[in-house]
Amino acid sequence: MYIIVVGGGKVGYYLTQHLLAAGHEVAVIEKNPKKVENIINDLGGIAILGDGSDASPMLEAGMNRADIAVAATGDDEDNLIVCQMAKMKFGVKRTIARINNPKNEHIFGVLGIETTVSYVDALVAQIERGIPTHALVHLLTLRDVGAAFVEKQVPPASPVIGMTMSEMNLPEHFLIALIIRQSQAIIPKGTTHLEEGDEVVAVTAVGNEDLLEQLFRGELIKKP
Repeated sequence: MYIIVVGGGKVGYYLTQHLLAAGHEVAVIEKNPKKVENIINDLGGIAILGDGSDASPMLEAGMNRADIAVAATGDDEDNLIVCQMAKMKFGVKRTIARINNPKNEHIFGVLGIETTVSYVDALVAQIERGIPTHALVHLLTLRDVGAAFVEKQVPPASPVIGMTMSEMNLPEHFLIALIIRQSQAIIPKGTTHLEEGDEVVAVTAVGNEDLLEQLFRGELIKKP
């Protein structure tokens, strides 16, 4: 499949990394020259410098032949414009938008953007949902039945710095799913420890999003 990702920030970078590893053809449109350079050097993928909400870089990227367009910038308005242009001007059949403010989800739906997601894994699940040979857990389905995805950076002097997963007293309905450390994605195991500055993605039941904050304050540590 040919997939165009607009936005080469953290979400766009890791999404592109995953898609390239899965054998897809991917192009990224990003307006920050340094991020474009990083994607080219680190991933070996095609990265185009330009504003993804403009027609010119879309045309250069070959939007008219894209199977999927993913708007993964940190600005909901830009993501909406990207999806609308991809559908209306270039005829892309499937568009996926990252939503940074959940209050905007209804607006995207009203304007015809059929799929909206928030995290890298959910974006991957949406893209690969139609590929029957690729068995994935569909994180959006989990969200629909009351799961929430929360992300936070481990703050300085947090009591959990240096602690392993097995030393934490995590509730059954709370899971640390991903740790991003120095541009590397880590799937945590019992022996995996946390470091200052780690970006932690957790999955929990809706209403318990503050558990990650509690963890970083040292409230979810096993008692000796």
